Amino acid sequence: MNSKYYTGGGNSQKIDQLKLGLESLHLPCSEHQINQLLKYLDMLERWNKAYNLTAIRDPFDMIHLHILDSLAISDELKGDDFIDVGTGPGLPGIPLAILNQDKNFTLLDSNGKKTRFLFQVKLELGLANMSEVNKRVEEFNPQKTYDCVLSRAFSSLSDMVQNCQHLLNPDGYFLAMKGKLPQTELSQLPKNYKVEKLSSINVPGVDGQRHLIKIVKT
Repeated sequence: MNSKYYTGGGNSQKIDQLKLGLESLHLPCSEHQINQLLKYLDMLERWNKAYNLTAIRDPFDMIHLHILDSLAISDELKGDDFIDVGTGPGLPGIPLAILNQDKNFTLLDSNGKKTRFLFQVKLELGLANMSEVNKRVEEFNPQKTYDCVLSRAFSSLSDMVQNCQHLLNPDGYFLAMKGKLPQTELSQLPKNYKVEKLSSINVPGVDGQRHLIKIVKT
């Protein structure tokens, strides 16, 4: 029954794990989007052997710790234009771009081999709503600012807002994905920023703590 799905990366167990996770997150996903996620997983697994893109090697762990973890914040995306800073191999940017094709995502990383991987993913998956930038965040001056800066274990919260504030439009916001609640980091936020929302994230198949922090300028 899984013959309609992409199987370049192996067996139907991956398809079942991914579909169960998406259902658990209550995220509607077309057959085409599931195929894009599976192909991305396959590319990540293959490129990782040569380029060491992520410390996670097992593809089933990648499904939970990378793809579903990234997609767990999909419902929190408000706006049209997003930048994922320190994206690495495209997390959370690529899974979010696949599921939110009405939104635009810029994926920024200073590591050339990672942005080459991002370019290849964009090409092979046909992600017209995604672009990659190979620069340090402090050196990137976009022509147009963003509705939201995304980060996933990129840096401390204070470093994030100070280094990325030039990327946001006046009404923009930060979404920071963290593991355990970083109480010290929260207390060190610059005084002209505040936490607007702090929520626990439940990621299917992941036991560890996950939190999402929304930060706005006061």
